[in-house]
Amino acid sequence: MKTFIVISDTHGNKAAMDKMDGLFAECDYIVHLGDTSGDGSAIARRYPDKTILLNGNCDIMRCGENEKIIEVEGVKIFACHGDRYGVKQTFDRIAYKAREEGCQAALFGHTHRATEEIVGGVMLFNPGTLSRYSHKSYLYLVVNEGKITGKIVDADALIQS
Repeated sequence: MKTFIVISDTHGNKAAMDKMDGLFAECDYIVHLGDTSGDGSAIARRYPDKTILLNGNCDIMRCGENEKIIEVEGVKIFACHGDRYGVKQTFDRIAYKAREEGCQAALFGHTHRATEEIVGGVMLFNPGTLSRYSHKSYLYLVVNEGKITGKIVDADALIQS
C-alpha cells in the first residue's frame, strides 16, 4: 500500500504547507500539481525522494514537469495542472488523455474546486486549493493491490491561515 498527499494551487501560501508537514512526513508520495511549483520546491528540498512537482499556468519559476505518469503498485496515474486540457470547461479532454496513456486515474488542479468524479472510466481527482483566500482542501490518495482510492480532505481546520 502506498499513500499520497496531493495539493495544488498554493499560490504562495507556504504557511499552509508548513502546517501540513506531519502529513508530508508520513505519506509515501507528495504531489504538487502547480500554481505554484515554486512553493512545492520547499517541500521537495525537505522530502526530495518522494516529492513530485508539476508546473501550472501561473508558475514563473518552472520547478517541475508539465505532465507526468506516476506508476505505483500496478496503477498508472496521469498528473498535470489541467489548464492545457480545458478543465474549467469540461473533463472530457483530461479523461481522454489519461485513458490514451493507459491510466486509471488523473490528478489535476487549476479550477480551485475539489473534485472526485469518473469520466469515461477514468477516476478524476482535483485536490482543490490551499491559497489564502479560498476554502482549503487536499487529496489523500491510497494505491493498494492495483486499486486506487481517493478522499478530498477539508483542510481549513488544520491550516487556519
